Amino acid sequence: MEYRNVFQEMNYPPAEVAARLKEIWEHLFVGPHKIYFENDDQTGYVVDTGNNDVRTEGMSYAMMLSVQYNRQDIFDKLWRWVKKFMWLTTGENKGYFAWSVLPNGEKNSNGPAPDGEEYFALALFFASHRFGNGSGILNYEQEARAILHVCLHKDEEFPGLSMWDLKNHLIKFVPNCDFTDPSYHLPHFYELFARWGNTEDAAFWQEAARASRKFLVAASHPVTGLTAEYSEYDGTPKNVKDHDRFYSDAYRTAGNIGLANVWGGNSPALNDCVTRLQHFFNETVKGHENRVYYIDGTPANDTVLHPVGLIAMNAMGSLATSGANATACVEKFWQTPLRTGERRYYDNFLYAFAFLALSGNYRIWEVQG
Repeated sequence: MEYRNVFQEMNYPPAEVAARLKEIWEHLFVGPHKIYFENDDQTGYVVDTGNNDVRTEGMSYAMMLSVQYNRQDIFDKLWRWVKKFMWLTTGENKGYFAWSVLPNGEKNSNGPAPDGEEYFALALFFASHRFGNGSGILNYEQEARAILHVCLHKDEEFPGLSMWDLKNHLIKFVPNCDFTDPSYHLPHFYELFARWGNTEDAAFWQEAARASRKFLVAASHPVTGLTAEYSEYDGTPKNVKDHDRFYSDAYRTAGNIGLANVWGGNSPALNDCVTRLQHFFNETVKGHENRVYYIDGTPANDTVLHPVGLIAMNAMGSLATSGANATACVEKFWQTPLRTGERRYYDNFLYAFAFLALSGNYRIWEVQG
């Protein structure tokens, strides 16, 4: 597969790109601003520094970065921590992972967040292909298949609810609700699940990919391209505690569309969602990017909590677009440093994914041989 290198297209020096890739890893995992920590039992975890907990979102993101950076040692320590402290072995959510856990391993919740499960599954498949399977919980492929099986068949075989709506093929915000989060929609992941997951579920995952691409078009405002944090299955914003706005979760949607275009190819209608969003930020509200907006562009009485993450995802969306606004988003991202301070966790993860993708280094790891 050819991976588009936007930085190369824009003539950024390869040595500077390589240096930034190294800096990103060290900022997250090694240096004074790191969010990664290790225990004496060969486990490791990342802390949401803004909320002082460990989340399936962050652990699955860190696992994905570890396999992309070819760091099996870190990958295994993260996965051991996940299975030891986050995996739910009893109750209606048995087989899922607790979305929030304290750094000492005490669970804040016995409920899951589906974006963690989908990232865990694909990171494990990639690890299987890049590192080779081990035994027990380090049999990565077996673990990935088990996660996906529970995600789809929970309400068929066990007490509890599935993470996808089995009728419309759309991912839920949480299993016991009837709405979704646009930024959870990863059609490019589902196409790989169809190839590598359990054979009996291949058709479901193919349809989930198609349904999510269609859903994302519906969820993106026809003028601004913005999506809400939560939405109904028809794409209409879901008004639950102000989550009907374009806010932190929603920033990821543009980046997801960009990567989906590289890995699997999107429709012109889906890619145009990013074109509209980049126009909104570069031309419509230029100079006021740090305000929070409803998806029609109406300002809300709030400011952006994760400005670096927003800049990163707007740039990553350029993998689905071209033109002056796409270039401007990438240039702004290039000039933006990694974040420090207590809110650095989310911003710097999005920064890392955007930089990998725009440099052609966020890759599908195929079965070897």
